[in-house]
Amino acid sequence: MRTIIVQDINAIVADVRKRPKPTEKEKKIVNDILLDVQKNPQDSTLIKYEKKGGKLRADLKSIRVKKSEIKNAYCKVTKDQIDAIKLAKKRLERTELALKSKLEKITIKSDGIKIIKTFVPIESVGCYIPGGEARYPSTVIMSVIPAKVAGVKKIVAVSPPGKNGDIDPLTLVAADICGVDEFYKAGVAGIAALAYGTKSVPKVDKIVGPGGSFITIAKYLVSETVSIDMVAGPTELAIIADSSADPNVVASDLISQAEHGHASMCCLITTSKNLKNMVLDSLQKQISKIQRREFVKASLKNNGFIAICKTESDVIEFANQFAPEHLEIITKNPQQIAQKITSAGLVLIGKDTPSSASDYLLGSNHILPTNGFARSRGSLGVLDFMKIQSIVETSKAELRRISKYIKSLTTAEGLPNHYEAVRTRLK
Repeated sequence: MRTIIVQDINAIVADVRKRPKPTEKEKKIVNDILLDVQKNPQDSTLIKYEKKGGKLRADLKSIRVKKSEIKNAYCKVTKDQIDAIKLAKKRLERTELALKSKLEKITIKSDGIKIIKTFVPIESVGCYIPGGEARYPSTVIMSVIPAKVAGVKKIVAVSPPGKNGDIDPLTLVAADICGVDEFYKAGVAGIAALAYGTKSVPKVDKIVGPGGSFITIAKYLVSETVSIDMVAGPTELAIIADSSADPNVVASDLISQAEHGHASMCCLITTSKNLKNMVLDSLQKQISKIQRREFVKASLKNNGFIAICKTESDVIEFANQFAPEHLEIITKNPQQIAQKITSAGLVLIGKDTPSSASDYLLGSNHILPTNGFARSRGSLGVLDFMKIQSIVETSKAELRRISKYIKSLTTAEGLPNHYEAVRTRLK
């Protein structure tokens, strides 16, 4: 990890936020897939891309997961794994239900005008679940449960199959427990199918869920056709820590996030050079003994850094400008600092609240904004699956009272027929 002495916060944040942009070649590959699915909306088109390069050892005849596959999946997982899925589901449901309970119908009556605001669920959602050789049953929970709580009628999941042509068993079990209506075996082509609709895969109103660079490109490109949750990049963790922090805990948390892959971004923000030295020593010792060390080493070397700030206020300003996906605060008074944080996907307070726990069982959502987008939005949640429905009613008397003001504004904007639509009613 490189050490940065923080002087110009804006300049340093801009520098560390520089990420390689998708190449024209990558965008063309994804765009060609999207166009192919749009022009040839058949199962065979989607299957073609899952077999590309001879990746699959098995013959993939159907992209839809059958009920028998889900039943068989239960035989391949343990009771503890099922209990863990159910506990994570229960805790996230509790959080989302508490939020939804605050979304009450609002009626505003004034001057002969009546406005009603209600929160209604969107009709259908597509959830992308990373797959292939990876397994992310927790992402099923995080994407599906808020939609269920919101009241979405149709929830479709897509995930690329592994080399044997199957979806990870625990992922299928999680989808069944969470109430997914349909599950399809597809990657980038699956994003296209959800956006445009195919013979088997229904077009949805919104696509959510994290993924690699090709999935991110695909979601961005189809956003002209279908709503998406966010354009998310590689995962991020920032840790605010002072001299009271245990360097082994800080190092362990950095490692836990870095193991996601070489593109993960992990950093420590502190005023303590002594802590910096101890964390670097601990990282060296721990990395020599851990699994997935190559991922961790690459991540910390490519994107990891320690920002040394002059004051605590500089630490807070740096964190808010950086706007990380996850922000841990391990200091003497973490609550006081947390109150001053305005831009983080998720704030985790104290030495006993690791980001790794929040990924699974704390009742928070692990689908979070990256690349600085925490400055404008928070985690995926029930609000992502609801919309505000507005109903307006006025009277002829009120329309007459405000007509001269409408005429003034419509004339100023050069839209005379807008006023005529009002004047016709007043004859």
